[in-house]
Amino acid sequence: MSKSEEKFNCSVNKIHYEKLNQVKANMPSLEDLNRLSIIFKALGDLTRLKIVNALLCDELCVCDLALLLGVTQSAMSHQLRILRNLEIVNHRKDGKVVYYSLNEEKIDLFKKEVEKVFSEEKLSSIA
Repeated sequence: MSKSEEKFNCSVNKIHYEKLNQVKANMPSLEDLNRLSIIFKALGDLTRLKIVNALLCDELCVCDLALLLGVTQSAMSHQLRILRNLEIVNHRKDGKVVYYSLNEEKIDLFKKEVEKVFSEEKLSSIA
């Protein structure tokens, strides 16, 4: 191990069981982590992130979303299909128009976990 690596590693092997138990008790379930992982993957794409951001305001049809984001309806449909397959968005048909909205359950889980990660307590411990 190089000198630069040494300063970032423990020089003794001491397990802090109290801290580990506390952290373990506050961790989300494996199911919740898997769902979050899917959401983060989907939102890792800028276009899909813009779509979700737009749908936070209101449900929108494919035409409106395409115009808003400056892409073709075909490109928009492709991105919405991905989000729909991941169950991040819901859709409903009104005649020939398809409207999209956010799956509140998925978004609520995402918000809850993001708030945990960026809570005041955790941010103040970093500073």
